[in-house]
Amino acid sequence: MSDSVHLPRAIPTHADGMRIGLLGGSFNPPHEAHRAISLFALKRLRLDRIWWLVSPGNPLKNNGSLHALRERMIAAEKVAHHPRIEVSCLETVIGTRYTADTISYLRRRCSGVRFVWIMGADNLAQFNRWENWQHIASMVPIAVVDRPPDSFRALSSTAAQTLMPYRIDERAAGTLASRRAPAWTFLTGLKSSLSSTRLRNPDGSWKDANPR
Repeated sequence: MSDSVHLPRAIPTHADGMRIGLLGGSFNPPHEAHRAISLFALKRLRLDRIWWLVSPGNPLKNNGSLHALRERMIAAEKVAHHPRIEVSCLETVIGTRYTADTISYLRRRCSGVRFVWIMGADNLAQFNRWENWQHIASMVPIAVVDRPPDSFRALSSTAAQTLMPYRIDERAAGTLASRRAPAWTFLTGLKSSLSSTRLRNPDGSWKDANPR
């Protein structure tokens, strides 16, 4: 059966004026840190919803150990388990590969929504390797969640230094969704070293994130 069969609607329910955070990734596997980041962002950024965008694959990674999209989607829904976190396979449905194209699509289709792109500090550290990364920053405000031990590497990265004039103090993070891009903030206070990489076995199978 194709992964594109029986997928949920590409764009979750929304309304003009909503403040929605976008957390993209392979979710291979999804884990409690994804949920913790989302709940943290909901509060600190004063968002109405978080959408988890489960990607068909990361262009910067070897996807040989990537589990089937439907498996990752179902697992993500179980981990999210929150009325304000919604899981979407948007990129597979609309056929986009790069984040810049996905955001462009959402801005066209949901022009009344105030989106914020959410990423971990580990992603900021190599954000300059993303396709059209500066265009992403020009389209949507970005919230970077601190992920020790990547803090220094992230803030000294090419992308962070290039975008430094547009950084806002995290004490004003609640205004980020209302700001015109480029605008970004670095959120501290959430300490979690859990990652999908650490939850995969060498053969690509998933470890039990909560062993008894």
